[in-house]
Amino acid sequence: MPPLLHFLLISAAMKTTVSATILLLLLTSSALAQTAPDAAELTKLLNDFLAGASRNDAAIHDRFWADDLIYTRSAGRRVNKAEVMRDVRSAPAPKPTDPKTVYTAEDVRIQQYGDTAVVAFRLVATTESGGTKNIANLLNSGTFVKRDGKWQVVNWQSTRMPRTEAESKTEVTTANAAFHEAMVSAGIDKLTALTDETFVWSQGSVQTTREQLFDNLRARKVKYGKPDPAKVSISVYGDTAIVRGESYTLIFVNQLGVWRAVALHTSG
Repeated sequence: MPPLLHFLLISAAMKTTVSATILLLLLTSSALAQTAPDAAELTKLLNDFLAGASRNDAAIHDRFWADDLIYTRSAGRRVNKAEVMRDVRSAPAPKPTDPKTVYTAEDVRIQQYGDTAVVAFRLVATTESGGTKNIANLLNSGTFVKRDGKWQVVNWQSTRMPRTEAESKTEVTTANAAFHEAMVSAGIDKLTALTDETFVWSQGSVQTTREQLFDNLRARKVKYGKPDPAKVSISVYGDTAIVRGESYTLIFVNQLGVWRAVALHTSG
């Protein structure tokens, strides 16, 4: 057999063998990933954790996270378990006027490789604040390891999904209406939830802080007419929104999924 032909035949045989091996590995990996015998247990663990996280349950957090956790938050901060637990335990007791957030999981996908599993899902954070409801979506994925018969998370990644402009405008429209309703009715609890601590109301050259506004509302010194919602335009710039009415401009910022007013300017 000519040397060149012999070389070509050997090369072809080697390529076929390599290709078959790669295909076998891919099929084996796919089969392992699609077979998740602990899917029900992992799904329950995830749902129990999200329910506990909604009420800031320290025991639930401690059970869920492994001691060697690496957690990359959606805000770009990387933390370990000790830092997570410190944040949870140092959080102040919720007030009746504080926003209430409930976390749920959608589109859950589980790939298991023996005592390791990857759980990916869409986290839905539903926040009620001042009579308004805001929904934020985040893509989360976690790596679970089973040790001593117990699944725990060793790595977690969270990425916030951007809102569409239409979604933001709908939420800001609701927040704007709730703000004016609270101003008219002197609803201090609702205004506490709807405004940032730095809120300022400018009336010409006179500026009123949030605390001064609340004091004036309690003393019934505020005269505020509800503006016409038909004469409103809303512009959204990322996490900032500007509402322009017939005689006012109201600025909102989005803070962890909740739109809060930071400045009001009125004329006339």
